[in-house]
Amino acid sequence: MNEFLSTEEEVIKMLRTVFDPEIPVNVYDLGLVYKIDIDDEKNITIDMTMTAPSCPMADFILEDVKEKVESVEGAKTVTVNLVFEPEWTKDMMSDEAKLELGLL
Repeated sequence: MNEFLSTEEEVIKMLRTVFDPEIPVNVYDLGLVYKIDIDDEKNITIDMTMTAPSCPMADFILEDVKEKVESVEGAKTVTVNLVFEPEWTKDMMSDEAKLELGLL
């Protein structure tokens, strides 16, 4: 269990290095990451969304997430699923993200 938590922490650390070029906040604190699954063989599956379904940077962001999470030690395969349910809202952002964007 401790190894799982360590891997999850590393995945989150990498997700915090991925930014939407139009918003100065990382995708994790924006609340765009809905689920992180790590199996026993360290195959990682991430469900995430965009702030808007028509985000012009979606492909860039998804590829950046995949590349950075693949760099986590021991990661086997990384699958990033783009989902739109539930619909993203500003309420999903961390307090730090809201503060950075002047929403607090």
